[in-house]
Amino acid sequence: VDKDALDTQVKERKIQEAAEKARNEEIANEMKQNDKIICLLEERQKNDIRNINKAISEFQKNFQKPETRREFDLSDPQALKKDRPARLSDSDPRCTVSGLQKFMGEDLNYDQRMKFQKEQLREWSLQQQRDWKNALADQKFADYLYDKSRIELDQKTMEQQQKEEENRHAVCAATKDFNRTQAAEVVARKKLEKYQKMKDDMDEISSLLQGDLLSENPEQAVSSFGRHRVITDRWKGMNQEQLMAIRHCQQQQVLEKLRLKEEERQRDAEWDRQRIQAARAQLVLERHQERQNREHRQALDNINTELSQEQKSKNICLKEEAYSNIPTSQYYAQFNTTSR
Repeated sequence: VDKDALDTQVKERKIQEAAEKARNEEIANEMKQNDKIICLLEERQKNDIRNINKAISEFQKNFQKPETRREFDLSDPQALKKDRPARLSDSDPRCTVSGLQKFMGEDLNYDQRMKFQKEQLREWSLQQQRDWKNALADQKFADYLYDKSRIELDQKTMEQQQKEEENRHAVCAATKDFNRTQAAEVVARKKLEKYQKMKDDMDEISSLLQGDLLSENPEQAVSSFGRHRVITDRWKGMNQEQLMAIRHCQQQQVLEKLRLKEEERQRDAEWDRQRIQAARAQLVLERHQERQNREHRQALDNINTELSQEQKSKNICLKEEAYSNIPTSQYYAQFNTTSR
């Protein structure tokens, strides 16, 4: 096995894994930074939308009230409460044409009404101008706050990016120092391993040259547990006496096996003979039992036949005696009853 090549592959793999780990960490840090930036941008957008909606609602609440509309009198919920009685005087402007109470150019409050309308228009115009100025001021202030918050957010983002860049440089420097140290250790370890390998090889060569393996000493196979036991990796084979002893033992085993087979065959033959004799005795016993059962059943049948004949004869005699003792009228009555 090429140990140096394997060690080189292992070291290269470790270096690749360290580089891949550093690259993955860098990508993860960049992804975290991007996520933070996206979260900050989303938060800023939400704040902007919230501020705009708040400004719109405040503007509508303060400067677009329903009471300031021209058509408010058409949908005023308090119109009935504010309404005047049906008629106040003959010159009431609510009187219709059919009432002949008011004609074109005969309005008594025309001058006051025109003056009031002009004053009202002027007030409306001034009020709109003030509202517009206030709205512009609010918008400028909101833009100022928005720009200020955006600048602060950009500054925080730049500071975060700067910190991450410094951390990345520090990681790279530490990685370079670690790789340099590892390379120096690898070179020193290679030199030490090479020297140790050369020393081990020389010791092994000298040991083999001076050992019993190459010299083929027969005593080297003798085990420390006794001379009858050998060491398998040093044993050079058996002598002629040992081979003859093994062959004699094998012949004895063959003869013993043949003797055992013959005894087993005789034992099986004896068992077969005894089994056949037992089967024959069982068969004879069964036939004898069947013969006895048949004779016993035949004797019972004969006895039952004789008893039946005797019973029939007794019944006939009894009937004849009964009929001979009964009168003729009773005999016919009994005969008719029996017939029915």
